Amino acid sequence: MSESMSPGQDWMGLDLFAPSDEHEMLAQTLRAFVEQEVEPQAAGSDRAESFNRALFKKAGDLGLLGVTIPEAYGGAGLDAVAAVQLYEALSTSDPGFGLAVLAHSVLFAHNLAINGSDEQCRRFLPKAVSGESVAGMCMTEPEAGTDVLAMRTRAERDGDDWVIDGVKTYITNGGVNDTTLGDVFIVYARTGEKSLSAFLVEKEMAGFRLGQKWMDKLGMRSSFTAELVFDGVRVPHANLMGSEGEGVGHMMRNLEIERLTLAAQGLGIAQRSLRVMVDYAKERQSFGQPLQMFGQIQRYIAETFSEYRAARSYVYDTARRHSFVEGGQRVDADATKLLASQVAKRAADAAIQVLGGAGYMGEYVVERLWRDAKLLEIGGGTLEAHQKNITKDLARDASLLD
Repeated sequence: MSESMSPGQDWMGLDLFAPSDEHEMLAQTLRAFVEQEVEPQAAGSDRAESFNRALFKKAGDLGLLGVTIPEAYGGAGLDAVAAVQLYEALSTSDPGFGLAVLAHSVLFAHNLAINGSDEQCRRFLPKAVSGESVAGMCMTEPEAGTDVLAMRTRAERDGDDWVIDGVKTYITNGGVNDTTLGDVFIVYARTGEKSLSAFLVEKEMAGFRLGQKWMDKLGMRSSFTAELVFDGVRVPHANLMGSEGEGVGHMMRNLEIERLTLAAQGLGIAQRSLRVMVDYAKERQSFGQPLQMFGQIQRYIAETFSEYRAARSYVYDTARRHSFVEGGQRVDADATKLLASQVAKRAADAAIQVLGGAGYMGEYVVERLWRDAKLLEIGGGTLEAHQKNITKDLARDASLLD
């Protein structure tokens, strides 16, 4: 018997989904917050296509916007498992709101905490953690998405400033409404022929404005999506994150936790879809029997449950092994999102099929989840990008197959 399996170790008692008392306390907080605060507003925010700023501030008051942020900057200092717990829980009710939180807390705050200076972190992170500010990240452009090196937004050095010109699009939290910018963004811009740099751009800076407001979206409608225009925006050199040319490295370092948390959103969608179809199949009668007695319905439920549990175990195990600074889980981060995003869409689709006409209507939530699930196959890396990355990594390192 190996040392790792010695009789004195209680490894078999490990709860993969809440491995410590802190994680269990977070799970309880999340259950209460989702039930009491998120769920009552979810359908209305989707219909109105509006970002719930007051709910966002409540999340900040509970510490949910700074789960992975170091305590020195006002956060909880927890790990990737805690981050996965957060986005799974929020996405059982309102994936769009969960996406707004993710863009703020992962794409901006966590990115800054890992890649920014202490002075920058002390300046921006406390307000981000509390929810006083709304933040995001700007990478995608009208002609550059997955191919980040094709971006055209440029930053030119001018004395003690950088001058940024360009357009970013599909930016989550680009505005808090159709007239007001978000407060602060990490903006990636070209600073050389093949080099990108990251800048902290604040809404008060001259030349920075809202462009097109992307309304009438298919899903994730309770997050606000906008085009952002940079017209000669002067940014102090002190707002350069890290050193010139380090932008791609910052992106790559943050991609693992971004993809893990997006995968967690898929888990939340699948979990809620499964709950809805199980409850409906118990209560709804057809030909004198509950729907759950019919083989076709049993197949939808059983296969959804199996896929959800498999994806959930993979996501949480990858999170358990993830290091914010060192990374090292790239292939698994890609694979978890590749799997969970598709599981989410299949789960919502199965739930609609089980509910029939009722599932097609808004009352039973699954049509909204079905719409929300689609973005996970596109944002944060398309399915095709994950397939490419995984194949390249496996070809380069055969030990990943062990």
